[in-house]
Amino acid sequence: MKIGIVSDTHMITKFIDKAIPYLKDCDLLIHAGDNFSDSKYIHNMTNVPIMAVKGNCDFENVEDELVFDIEDKTIFLCHGDKYGVKYGLDELEIKAKSVNADIVVFGHTHTPLCKEKGKILYINPGSVSFPRGVAYKSFVILDIDNGKINMTEIKI
Repeated sequence: MKIGIVSDTHMITKFIDKAIPYLKDCDLLIHAGDNFSDSKYIHNMTNVPIMAVKGNCDFENVEDELVFDIEDKTIFLCHGDKYGVKYGLDELEIKAKSVNADIVVFGHTHTPLCKEKGKILYINPGSVSFPRGVAYKSFVILDIDNGKINMTEIKI
């Protein structure tokens, strides 16, 4: 299964549109918040199913965390602000372990990260609108096939 992962798009459609050609080929999209309304825009532009949560800049009455299974992998999706991700992964790790997550997808820092800690893979796709800590805008394509995980960072 090919999964497009974005976060922190902040309603800047001219940058979101640069990611759309890559996202159209996905089986599922994940949006880790800021701004939730962008998940609807991306879905309308790609017609790909999307799992999305709200971030600290969102005011919609929607979930701020989701746990779901894809290809025998449990994914925990959140924005990350409630877990202090700007200061490390410790709080997020506690939550990930409590839900038996194999993969954690989060945003908030606007800085791309792919880190395996223990047996949990942590993915922050960065931001397609306002990157921090890097000189490029980014998102991630995650491929899960027969239990194997491959991740590609896309720079735009």
